[in-house]
Amino acid sequence: MRDYNFSAGPAVLPLPVLERAQAEMLCLPGAGASVLEISHRGKPFMAILESAKQNLKELLGIPDGYQTLFLQGGSRLQFSMVPMNLLRGQTGPADYLLTGAWGKAAYAEAVKEGEVRVPWDGKQFSYDRTPADSDYSIGSDSAYVYFTSNETIEGVQFHEEPAAGGAPLICDASSDFLHRPLDISRYGMIYACAQKNAGPAGVTIVIIRDDLVERGAKSLPGYLNYKNHVDGDSMYNTPPTFAIYLVDLIAQWLLKDIGGLDAMYKTNQEKAKMLYDVIDGSNGFYQGHAQRECRSVMNVTFRLPNEELEKKFNAEASQQRLTSLKGHRSVGGFRASIYNAMPREGVVALRDFMQDFAKQNQA
Repeated sequence: MRDYNFSAGPAVLPLPVLERAQAEMLCLPGAGASVLEISHRGKPFMAILESAKQNLKELLGIPDGYQTLFLQGGSRLQFSMVPMNLLRGQTGPADYLLTGAWGKAAYAEAVKEGEVRVPWDGKQFSYDRTPADSDYSIGSDSAYVYFTSNETIEGVQFHEEPAAGGAPLICDASSDFLHRPLDISRYGMIYACAQKNAGPAGVTIVIIRDDLVERGAKSLPGYLNYKNHVDGDSMYNTPPTFAIYLVDLIAQWLLKDIGGLDAMYKTNQEKAKMLYDVIDGSNGFYQGHAQRECRSVMNVTFRLPNEELEKKFNAEASQQRLTSLKGHRSVGGFRASIYNAMPREGVVALRDFMQDFAKQNQA
């Protein structure tokens, strides 16, 4: 029996995807070998790569003039690649909106490459919110505006794209990629390490506008230049073949089983509402970290009145096969990560447990 796994990442994957991968593990249909064994330049894998790109294009409505890449190194590498390619050599600074731990980590790498401004920093609010467009301004000289769409640790999320003042908008969407429809034309670049919604750990999806591809200087180390990956069709080096195969299966699942991103977003909102309703109706027994209008649909963060109750909550939840609920050490408490693949039944089970636990332990 599988647990309901609320891990922030690597995270739960769709059961139909796991079952298909299991069935095809020893021998990929038409390939004569496992997808783990076939050449990345052979026809069977090239068909997988093309399918993954086309399915992502259909899901997100990616317009012409953008390239879809499959890289490695996760967000940590993108924290460096973005300013290396898009800030180095530019006359104006980059602007970073800081809404949590991952935005701060990206900023720390960007300042190594050039001038970086911070139009808005949520530190004074303990990173419990995202800014309104009226809370900051972007200069006309901005090289790009960078933001993290969903901060997994703090559980805050942009529900609309922030204002960029005409500068290219760059987004780390690692923990909410594919959770809702997006207007890709509003972005200069959007990227996501896959181990939340889009696949297993090991592959990073990058969608980048053609003009920004050309910003990368030829003096950059080979792997760190987006243009080399575009020119090589994500095969500048051997790509993470199995991870890309799973990305394609997940994209197919979203298209065929779920019915697209509009349907996925509706389900995600319903799942999140179940848990937030428990928090809001608990008379303070459960204390959410994020401000209501900025709450994440993907990562529900909350605390209990004291550490003793939190230890009891965690132990009893584990007994109910509700696992990986402990929050990040910097925030504490609990974090229920309810990504696309978390079944509604898992959220119902957690909701019911939270309600029962509150009744039994509320003073």
